[in-house]
Amino acid sequence: MSERVWRHTIAVAFEVSIIPVAPAMAGKPTTVLDAAKSVKITAIPIDFNRDNPERTTFGKLAWRGGLNLFANSPFFGGFSTLAIDPSGKTFLSIPDAGIWLRGTIDYDGRKMKGVSNAVIGRLLGPDGKPLRDDQERDSEGATLIDGGPAGGTAYISFERHHRILRYPFSAQKFGPPTGSLPLPPGTKRMRPNSGLEPSPCSRPDHSLKGAVVAFSVKSHRQEWRSPGLAHRGPAPGPFSLKRLEGFDVTDAAALPDWGLIVLERRFRYSEGIKMRIRRIVAKDLKSGATITGDVLLEATDALNIDNMEGIAPHRSATGETILTLISDDNYSALQRTLLMQFPVPEGKPVLAEPSAR
Repeated sequence: MSERVWRHTIAVAFEVSIIPVAPAMAGKPTTVLDAAKSVKITAIPIDFNRDNPERTTFGKLAWRGGLNLFANSPFFGGFSTLAIDPSGKTFLSIPDAGIWLRGTIDYDGRKMKGVSNAVIGRLLGPDGKPLRDDQERDSEGATLIDGGPAGGTAYISFERHHRILRYPFSAQKFGPPTGSLPLPPGTKRMRPNSGLEPSPCSRPDHSLKGAVVAFSVKSHRQEWRSPGLAHRGPAPGPFSLKRLEGFDVTDAAALPDWGLIVLERRFRYSEGIKMRIRRIVAKDLKSGATITGDVLLEATDALNIDNMEGIAPHRSATGETILTLISDDNYSALQRTLLMQFPVPEGKPVLAEPSAR
């Protein structure tokens, strides 16, 4: 990519910030794990519509079920990312405190009933030591580039000290990192708590196979769009997701043959928390494009949501596409760790027309 294009990327993609989502925060754990440890997770089933539990359709998605998760560990919480294997069982999440969580989702038929085999471990820095300082451990985005939640390679993005690192990991060890994605000049000028959310992207003809797409939260200079950057692929460069009604991007993930799914959040003290899920087709991810996508679901806290920050799709053995979401409780007693699933109803199109312009 030319220096001119990189400079344009800086201008539109890196002047970002994030809105606080809780009036009180307990704070991240200050101690460091000495090794990966098993943790017992208690799960309480939840309904998405507390006033009408029988309702199962919301927007263009269906409700499959959800869990409120608890664990007697100071390291449990703050989950900003989510990856899940094709079976929909083994998952991996990276909180923003220099740690990781892996577990198994247990099902009663097609509905989640609990989480077992949970292990919490530590992220290692380039020196092979656990990440301790908030300037170094504040991870906000992650994506698997090979393997699965039990072992492979992931890109993890960090705020404050802005970078996207390549992490090899196994069942008991995460890192040290073996490299990084090159970021444009000027990245150091990004504000604290304003990083990128990396996601892989491929489409059926594989023209974007291997590309990594990174979204920023929003741009102060151009409030109407959330800038993004496609790294690698045939046409890498800056593009924008049209910002709708003040929502900020919190996560994005590759869909099976679909392109991307984007999770967004909006918080106002006067109205509470909201969430939105949008779909983007891969062909729209072109340098210079402004993308609207298709809104699959928008929810206020009249429904049973919290600070939803991580999203991961998988395709079941029957061909059903299921979206799994996780919330970030900010290590606050006022918030919750929620895990929820939405299958995409079969036979219902989720995007009628191309949306880039």
